[in-house]
Amino acid sequence: MPILTMITKMGEGFGRTCAIFFLTLLFSLPLGLGVCLLRMSKKKLVSAITRVYISVLRGTPLMLQLLVVTYGPYYLFRIPVARDKLIPVVIAFALNYAAYFAEIYRGGIESMSQGQYEAAQVLGYSRFQSFMRIILPQVIKRILPSVTNEIVTLVKDTSMAFTVAYLEMFTIGKQIANSHATFTPFVIAGAFYFVFNALVGWVMGKAEKRLSYYR
Repeated sequence: MPILTMITKMGEGFGRTCAIFFLTLLFSLPLGLGVCLLRMSKKKLVSAITRVYISVLRGTPLMLQLLVVTYGPYYLFRIPVARDKLIPVVIAFALNYAAYFAEIYRGGIESMSQGQYEAAQVLGYSRFQSFMRIILPQVIKRILPSVTNEIVTLVKDTSMAFTVAYLEMFTIGKQIANSHATFTPFVIAGAFYFVFNALVGWVMGKAEKRLSYYR
């Protein structure tokens, strides 16, 4: 198969790779913040349940989580497997990455001094207003490098979707490689991921510079 044909076919799968990437970020970033706040809750039961969630999601392979979310409902409740595999794939990715983002958020929030809250209270802000207007913007600035690392990892992890036969770029490349006994599709896939990550790195680098307003 000509290389140009391979690139074209894998390019079709790249659109699905991008769908996994952007939808995962769309859901996991706010979900991670919610999980973080529950993890920091003063209610011990809520905090304990959240810690278990984070521990399980971070302590088991993403590949296993994809299989559980995709096929688990069928084996447990006889619910038909989703025709559009994008739905369970995004659910599994979002739940997984939310656990990682939650710990990143927690590290950022706990690094803020108590004096920030006290100063905001003196100015008449409620605790919610203090968090949203004063604490969270500073937290985002501090955690951006760690978030960038997770986003770069996410680009590469999208290839895990082949586990449930979702036809994203890597899965298509793997099919071409198997049917034509060639390693070229993997080289092309590597180039795609490298360029994608370079673009992500550039965008996040711009964001970091924009937030470095004290330099």
